[in-house]
Amino acid sequence: MVGWDEFANCAPRIAAVFTRRHAATGNLCMLATLRSDGYPRISPMEPRVFEGRLWLVGMPGTMKFRDLDRDPRFCLHTATVDTQVTDGDAKLWGMARDVQDKALHQRFTEALFADTGFDLRAEGLDHLYDTELTGASAVEYAEGHLDITVWKPGTPERVIQKH
Repeated sequence: MVGWDEFANCAPRIAAVFTRRHAATGNLCMLATLRSDGYPRISPMEPRVFEGRLWLVGMPGTMKFRDLDRDPRFCLHTATVDTQVTDGDAKLWGMARDVQDKALHQRFTEALFADTGFDLRAEGLDHLYDTELTGASAVEYAEGHLDITVWKPGTPERVIQKH
């Protein structure tokens, strides 16, 4: 499992698609977690890259965080708005871990305010989930075919063309 910076170095094509689509939707992604009954749950999420790591953060007390506390596996999918996938699409999967480091939380909320104007500095964070990636994929439309790029730790990205 690897963090964001290592992933971006090992899988630059997928990281670029994820970053582009993440920014294009105002940072919106869809987070898949596992409910206590084993069924999947899909929730909107605005993940952030901070200090070289990909973080999951959001409103306290939500079911998605209860899911992650019980079972840390997740999948994060860029919000797809174009059925032709002309701007690409990416998925990341891995494990999430709640980090209860108040100094880190403060740095995160300072950066969030500086980047977005959204102010949680006084209120603080209940949860801040660090991610370790165990795989990723991206789809891009190119010259009449789809390029599907896949990656797993320890292997280079590989591209599969679908005509």
